[in-house]
Amino acid sequence: RIMRPDDANIAGNVHGGTILKMIEEAGAIISTRHCNSQAGEPCVAALARVERTDFLSPMCIGEVANVSAEITYTSRHSVEVQVNVMSENILTGAKKVTNKATLWYVPLSLKNVNKVLEVPPIQYARKEQEDEGKKRYEEQKLDRLETKQRNGDVIFPIINPEPHTVGYSQSSLIHLVGPSDCTLLGFVHGGVTMKLMDEVAGIVAARHCKTNIVTASVDAINFHEKIKKGSVITISGRMTFTSNKSMEIEVFVDADPFVDESRGRYRAVSAFFTYVSLSKEGKPLPIPQLLTETEDEKRRFEEGKGRYLQTKAKRQAQMQQAAQH
Repeated sequence: RIMRPDDANIAGNVHGGTILKMIEEAGAIISTRHCNSQAGEPCVAALARVERTDFLSPMCIGEVANVSAEITYTSRHSVEVQVNVMSENILTGAKKVTNKATLWYVPLSLKNVNKVLEVPPIQYARKEQEDEGKKRYEEQKLDRLETKQRNGDVIFPIINPEPHTVGYSQSSLIHLVGPSDCTLLGFVHGGVTMKLMDEVAGIVAARHCKTNIVTASVDAINFHEKIKKGSVITISGRMTFTSNKSMEIEVFVDADPFVDESRGRYRAVSAFFTYVSLSKEGKPLPIPQLLTETEDEKRRFEEGKGRYLQTKAKRQAQMQQAAQH
C-alpha cells in the first residue's frame, strides 16, 4: 500500500511501528491460512514472538510498501514466517529492501482461546532447511523463557529530572483495547501492540535528542501473554544505553484486565528498540551521552552495551562473509 502522511513523522519518514504492523498482518494472514489448510478445528494464528529486525533504509511518504511472507518452518504447535518489505518509488520505479523479519505464530482454537492446536507440516526442499528451522525454534524457545524471568521491572515517574538522564526521557502511554484492536478471538493484534510500542520508544528517543529520530532496529519482541478486549494497557519506555550514533530503549506492555476481575495486572510484551538521530538532510547525528544515576541504571547500561557490541560484531562478521563471496 501507498505510504500516507499519517503513517510518518513530521520529517516524512514512515514510523517503524507502521511497518511492523504491516509485517504482522502479512504473517498473521499466511500462518492462519496454513493452519486452516487441513480439515479440523478452525483457528486463528496468534503472534508469539518477533525476532530481531533491522530497518535497512527509511521509507518515505508517497512510496509504496510491498510486503511478502513465506512459511519457513513448522513445529508441532508453531509456525515460523519470514517477511520481506520492499519500498518502491512509483515516480522513478526504484525499489529497495527496507525490512526483513522473522515471526513465530501459534494457532488458537476459535472455540476455545486457550487451546493451542496442531500445525499442519510443510514440505521442505532440503533436509537441511528443516534442521536449520528446528535449531532456530529451540533458540527462540530458550530466549523467551529467559526474557520472561527478567520481567519484574516497573517505571516510576521522576520529579524534575535532569536532561539526558533516564528519568528525563522515560514515557508511558495508556490505551483502552477496543474491538478494532482485536482479532476474531477478542485479543489484541500483535501489530497494534508493536505500533504503540514504537510510538512510545520514539517519544523517549525524541525527548533525549530533541531531533528527528528513526527506528534502526528492534530486538526480539516477546509476547508473554494475550491481552483481551476491554483491557487497559500501559506501554512504558526508558532509555537503557547510548553509543555515539544509536540509542537503545526498553519498552514493556502491562495489561489491566478490567473485565476479568479475577486477574491482576500482568506483563504482556517486552522488547528493546534501537533508534538513530538524523539531521534535516537525513545524515546521522551524534547522540547525547545517557547520564546514569542509580545502580540499576548503570547495570542496564552495561547490559545494553553488551547487546550493542554483540550486534556490531555479528554485523562485521556478516560483512566479511559477504566480501569473501
